[in-house]
Amino acid sequence: MKAEGLPQSQQNVFGEPIELCCKDPLTGFYRDGHCNTGPNDLGTHTVCALMTDEFLEYSAAAGNDLSTPRPEFYFPGLVAGNRWCLCAMRWEQAHRAGKAPKLYLKATNIVTLRAIPLEILKPYALDLV
Repeated sequence: MKAEGLPQSQQNVFGEPIELCCKDPLTGFYRDGHCNTGPNDLGTHTVCALMTDEFLEYSAAAGNDLSTPRPEFYFPGLVAGNRWCLCAMRWEQAHRAGKAPKLYLKATNIVTLRAIPLEILKPYALDLV
C-alpha cells in the first residue's frame, strides 16, 4: 500500500516522533510498522495496542474479526501478544465496554487525541515509567 499524502514525520501523543508499533506482524494503515495516518486512512488506525484474547473476541463479536487472515488486505490475522495499530474509535468503543487492550503511547499517533483524551489512554499505557 503506497503512503500517498503521508506527512514526512508523524508524532505520538506526547508530540514526539512516533515510535515503531510492530514489524511482525507488519502493522499500520500503510503497513510500515508505525501507526501513521493520512487522508486515505478513513478508520484512523492510530492506537498501538497489545492484542489479548479478550479483546479479539470482543472485536469479532462487535463485527470486526481481527483473528482471521485477509491476505487481500495484507492482513495476517492476529493472536494474543501481537501489537497492532487499531482504529481509534474501535479502541474507544472497547474502552466503554470494559474490553480495551493495553497500549503503547509512544507508538500511538497524536491524531488519536482528536477522539480520545490522553487521560483516558494513560491508565492503559505499557510504556510509561
